[in-house]
Amino acid sequence: MNDQELIQSSTRTLTPEISKTLKSLKKGERIRVTLRLRVGSSATWMAPVEGTFSHFNFLSTGIATDRIPEDDIVVVCVHFTKDNGELSSFTVDDNTKIERI
Repeated sequence: MNDQELIQSSTRTLTPEISKTLKSLKKGERIRVTLRLRVGSSATWMAPVEGTFSHFNFLSTGIATDRIPEDDIVVVCVHFTKDNGELSSFTVDDNTKIERI
């Protein structure tokens, strides 16, 4: 996958593996997402969740003060529906794993 095919935001470029997976997913496909959660400075664990893929887009994280657009942090946000019907989303980082199931 060349650089033009990678999913990029103004903040970071996703890994080739995650870019390829996200670009190939179709609405309604089943996915398993594993996220690394952290509480405090030392407690971390991997948290898998399954559901139905909806779409991904870019989330511009705002801050409480009026700043220039170049200061915005933009991240890739994946939207899906959990098996219990809950609409959910997460932002992708280097520890995110997305699989078709």
